Amino acid sequence: MRILITGGAGFIGSHLCDKFIKEGHIVICLDNFFNGDLSNVRHLLNYKTFKLINGDIRDFDMLEKIIQGVDAIFNLAAQIHVDRSIVEPKLTYDINVLGTQNILEAARMYDVEKIIHMSTSEVYGSAESVPMNENHPLNAPHPYGASKIAADRMCYAYNQTYKTNIVIVRPFNTFGPRQKDTGYGGVISIFVKRVMSGQPPIIYGDGQQTRDYTNVADLVEALGLILKYPKPIPTPINIGTGKEIKILDLANMIIGLFKQRGKIKPVFVEPRPGEVQRLIADNSRAKKLLGWTPKHTFEDGLASLIDWYKNYKSEEWTKPG
Repeated sequence: MRILITGGAGFIGSHLCDKFIKEGHIVICLDNFFNGDLSNVRHLLNYKTFKLINGDIRDFDMLEKIIQGVDAIFNLAAQIHVDRSIVEPKLTYDINVLGTQNILEAARMYDVEKIIHMSTSEVYGSAESVPMNENHPLNAPHPYGASKIAADRMCYAYNQTYKTNIVIVRPFNTFGPRQKDTGYGGVISIFVKRVMSGQPPIIYGDGQQTRDYTNVADLVEALGLILKYPKPIPTPINIGTGKEIKILDLANMIIGLFKQRGKIKPVFVEPRPGEVQRLIADNSRAKKLLGWTPKHTFEDGLASLIDWYKNYKSEEWTKPG
């Protein structure tokens, strides 16, 4: 297959690139390096079946050129950070909603067989019932979640109006190697960075808020199964473990792994605006449709992230070759 992965040099996207190159597909990796990192995909540049394009999903003319002849699209390009969405709501909307609409329209024009759109569990807001299935109310309390709800509804509208084959995937908190620790990075990577350097993890609020942490390898496996699934999947599909971990417990676990118990303690600061208090997935739809279950323990995933992070060096974009 000829597969386009937008946001392909990012944390999750680069793992997808690895998977499909290994399987013998042709992969077009599109990234504007807003979140992506060249070091995530540099090892793929020598493959004749891999093409890296520095581009933005807000550029429709560029999308038209590269989507022609593509069989499937994974749309991972997004402004993914809650905090940044509060500071820059218009940017978040432009990328997540208008950019997604560009992808859908170009895919419709050129008859792309399947689009897998990466949504997020943040569309749900804090859990009203647990575990949270795909029919949970969409109560995102921040601009990031609102933008992803709008993108989800646009995907639904294209499915209904144009009979486009779009699958909406809602992963819960994904973690693993290549997850950024800088700026608005994932909380696990940020905690690891601070504890490694002898600094305490900073917790917003009381640390009792929970998340469902999913190993990136499990998510990538699920996405591969969705690509192969022979029928349309007209309803969103959660990808998560069905287990929740408190932020405070996470901080203490990382402190323990670095043998810093008694030396470092978490520091508590004021809660962030729009903080979701509880997330835990009902993954029964993924199990039933795809035969998917998470295979990696949280502890193993955390160890692999720490091993990767010890050797991590960011790399700025320069045109390959």
